[in-house]
Amino acid sequence: MSNKTATVLLVLLGGLTLAAQQPPATSSPRPADQQPPVTFKVEVNYVEIDAVVTDAAGNFVRGLTRDDFQVLEQGKPQSISICSLVDLPIERADPPLFARSPIEPDVQSNRTEFNGRVVVLVLDNLHTSFSQTARVKMAAKQFVERYLGANDIAAIVVTGGGKEASQEFTSSRRLLLHAIDGFSGRKLRSATLEKIDDYNRQRETGSGEPPRDLSEAERAHNARASLSTLRSVADYMSGIRGRRKAVVFISEGIDYDVTNPIQNRYASDIMQETKDAIAAASRANVSFYGVDPRGLGAMFDETMELQNLPEDNSLGTQTLQQELRLAQDSLRVISEETGGFAAVNRNDLRSAFARIIQDNSSYYVLGYYSNDERRDGRFRPVQVRVKRPGMTVRARSGYLSPKGRPKENSNTAVSNQKVTPALREALDSPVPVSGLGLTMFAAPLKGTAPNASVALTLEVDGAGLKFAQSNGLFVDDVEVAVIAVDPNGKVKDGGHDIVNLRLRPQTQEIVAQSGMRIARRLEVPPGNYKLRVGVRETGGGAIGSVLYDLEVPDFSKSDLAMSGVLLTSAFASRLPTANPDPEFKEVLPAPPVALREFPRNDTIMLFTEIYDNQTKVPHRVAIRTTVLADDGKAVFTATDERKSEELKGAKGGYGYAATIPLKEFAPGRYVLRVEAETLLSGGGTAVRQLEFRVR
Repeated sequence: MSNKTATVLLVLLGGLTLAAQQPPATSSPRPADQQPPVTFKVEVNYVEIDAVVTDAAGNFVRGLTRDDFQVLEQGKPQSISICSLVDLPIERADPPLFARSPIEPDVQSNRTEFNGRVVVLVLDNLHTSFSQTARVKMAAKQFVERYLGANDIAAIVVTGGGKEASQEFTSSRRLLLHAIDGFSGRKLRSATLEKIDDYNRQRETGSGEPPRDLSEAERAHNARASLSTLRSVADYMSGIRGRRKAVVFISEGIDYDVTNPIQNRYASDIMQETKDAIAAASRANVSFYGVDPRGLGAMFDETMELQNLPEDNSLGTQTLQQELRLAQDSLRVISEETGGFAAVNRNDLRSAFARIIQDNSSYYVLGYYSNDERRDGRFRPVQVRVKRPGMTVRARSGYLSPKGRPKENSNTAVSNQKVTPALREALDSPVPVSGLGLTMFAAPLKGTAPNASVALTLEVDGAGLKFAQSNGLFVDDVEVAVIAVDPNGKVKDGGHDIVNLRLRPQTQEIVAQSGMRIARRLEVPPGNYKLRVGVRETGGGAIGSVLYDLEVPDFSKSDLAMSGVLLTSAFASRLPTANPDPEFKEVLPAPPVALREFPRNDTIMLFTEIYDNQTKVPHRVAIRTTVLADDGKAVFTATDERKSEELKGAKGGYGYAATIPLKEFAPGRYVLRVEAETLLSGGGTAVRQLEFRVR
């Protein structure tokens, strides 16, 4: 989809397939006059701090109000303007009863406001020995699989680059685990061992110089890179207001000695980088949690390498232990100064991971406007007190004030200057914005090589549209922006449209009750993408955004491949559609929908394309559509066979459609499964499945 402004007029009922016999769906969107969290503007002296309050038994205390707290900055009382309790549930994945793991949804929605934790796992490959790679992977996977809730989002970042081990914010455990699998440690050899080698070289040459760490410059570079990564992550998360954010920093700690700036020439630079990372975290209300993956066996491998030590014992086991202490101290400093804690010298990380989740589940957010508006970059101590007796409050000890002129938010993911600033901010947000209800579906299909074609369906909540009347029509404009971002952060395709709604009264009534649908296409090469979709309604100013993880296969690489599965139904077709996709008119009775809940008297129609790359031998392809109830029982089956002779002139694919009447289905959850199999010995297979509900 090109970057353009399109004008779409919905003025007639003709051409819309409406299920008049079905009652319109009702929804409860967030009121449009409520300000979306991502567009919450704060003054430069606004401070947000979270506080965990416990009683004498260590239990979290609920029910406190603003009057129960006192905030002191530099010893001076501050006027608390915001006090809110954040009490997030820990939701567990709910797979079908017959399945071991959940089926990833093929639609995403912001109609339920995000209520999970926001976590970034920073895997410090620059300060993880290669021999500890497996332990880091095990620790990170344990955190993702056992401690992240189904309502949480997380991201994976590596300090030394390496996009194969990175993942943008997602709720998909599969994508997070895949990114973790790409991690590999590449920490430099111990400074003590480097100095011992230099000592022995100099003893042979008789130079008599003090032993040096010949990797010092690279060691300093790695230290700055890791700390800069932490700062950048905190800066990015600053756009999420009203909640605490966690960075789980899995690292052996910074291995550069900053305690001796006279002998170590980069010590001052690294100390400044540490301060900058802490300052960014304090401004963004981000807590760092340093996790040393080595457990109680830290420095064991290095100790085993000790040999040919200096006669004066200046280098050896004692200096290795000093290295360990300084590295772990670096984890303690960045953690404790940002309201987190460090987990070091632990073989079992379960209690630490459970505490991280608890820290970020129940707390109070206190916001105030500091009396000190200077941007001097100095540390400002903050004390949070609870006036009720017998209670303990834990909060960070202060923050570093901003320095210099304020920076503009310039996330390069959205480069189209036509996008309004408010919508651009929503697109840049790490979490969905819920000001305007949206539901989105995307299906990859074969396109013009080397690209695939992605069909998008975006459904907008009609209750959030604020129409004005003009010349007998109901008028409103909707701004829509779509971008597809690859793992390197590059925008591969996208577009910006203005949908001009000019509706007759009958159409406006349908849109107000049931919403409207927008169809779009993207052209991208095979790969993994984060789709960022934002919509701004101009009448009332409501804004919504959706984030969508999309995997686009290379349909030419396997013997048999399948596009995404597109659904429509008589009930779902009641929504008017702007720019309906002309390619689906001949294969579906109505535009593809993002709805995944249907009434019992409805009928589902599906369409998919099956790409057959086995062209040398004539053969048949068997296609089966199955609907499984929650207990695994098949309640619907349809079969078909296609001949390879049909592929001539068909661009290597079979178009397949099926109709599923729901009148005999009991209310509940179902799994739709479409399978294709080549009827040749060793032939290929392709499978797609998705969940839907019947009410």
